[in-house]
This record gives sequence, C-alpha cells and structure tokens, in this order.
Amino acid sequence: MAPFLLEDPMADVSVRNLDDAVVQRWKQRARSNGRSLEQELRLLITTAAPVDRQEALTRMASIRAATAQVPQDDSTALIRADRDAG
Repeated sequence: MAPFLLEDPMADVSVRNLDDAVVQRWKQRARSNGRSLEQELRLLITTAAPVDRQEALTRMASIRAATAQVPQDDSTALIRADRDAG
C-alpha cells in the first residue's frame, strides 16, 4: 500500500524569542476578533504574503466562473436611497 501523501502539504513555522508583551497583544487582538492566536497569526501572515500576478488572475477567473450565474442588481437605486437618507 502506498503511503498517504498530501497534494499540497502545509508547512509548520516556529517563531522564537518573541517578547511576551507582543504575544499578549496578539492574543488580545485574536480574542477581540473571535479567533485563536494561531488563526489570527495565520491570517496576518497569509494576507501579508505577496501573490504573484498569475496566481491572482487564476483566483479572479475562478471567482468570475463561480458567480457567472448569480444575477447582479443595479446598485444605482441603493446608492441614491443611501445618499438621500443622509
């Protein structure tokens, strides 16, 4: 039997020598966002990492294909109503 292999394995990263105050601030931020410290840091690292142009185009094409059949409303009336509401 062949060993189980992931198509796209996930990496583990350890960060050493962080100041305790920094960790506490991130824990507080995670709590206020309803996430664990690990989730909060994963989101931070993921959103901070640059995406290459081809990957971005591929993602956009995927989103476009997934939403192609979703009817889109004209937002003009909504914008006017919001503006008029003041």
